[in-house]
Amino acid sequence: MTVWLGSQPLVLASQSLARQALLLNAGIPFDAFPAAIDERAVQHASGLTTPGEIAVRLAEEKAAAVSARHPGRLVLGADQTLALGERTFNKPADRAQAVAQLRSLAGRRHELHSAAALVRNGQILFSDVSVARMTMRPLSDEQIDTYLNEVGEAATTSVGAYQLEGLGVHLFSAVHGDLFTILGLPLVPVLEFLRSQRLLGL
Repeated sequence: MTVWLGSQPLVLASQSLARQALLLNAGIPFDAFPAAIDERAVQHASGLTTPGEIAVRLAEEKAAAVSARHPGRLVLGADQTLALGERTFNKPADRAQAVAQLRSLAGRRHELHSAAALVRNGQILFSDVSVARMTMRPLSDEQIDTYLNEVGEAATTSVGAYQLEGLGVHLFSAVHGDLFTILGLPLVPVLEFLRSQRLLGL
């Protein structure tokens, strides 16, 4: 018996290499397609203000957008938001924004809210959100510049301008939460739902 019992691979509504790696490591076959939605427009139209709710809505919208192009397939959408107190962060657009974000986060604790949603034929079957709490070391401008010089464009591919699984680990003094949440996909509850649907043999 294989781990995956579905008649077709899962569809991942994301091009995130971290999310793809998590599914591969869990033995879940998938086809990946970008959702190509305007995340900021969806967030604004929703009227939602809390980071967890925003992450769930975006995960649902991404999954629904890809579901419309792949009828009958089970589609997994995911999203992650970063909250520093009442302030939320998006992916930095360029190096200057990455510098500003790292200056704001340095020496403080922030929260990552990672959400997942499963959709088939436009119907939301499951959604969940989990939280990780991250404490960043105090950082000098020289240390921020050194970090950004090393990671290059990767700084603009995730909220907070870091990837914990890479050089971003040097930025932190404490991490509270599971790695799946930090990497942007609350995998354990997703697997529990797939198991409840008899899509997993393990």
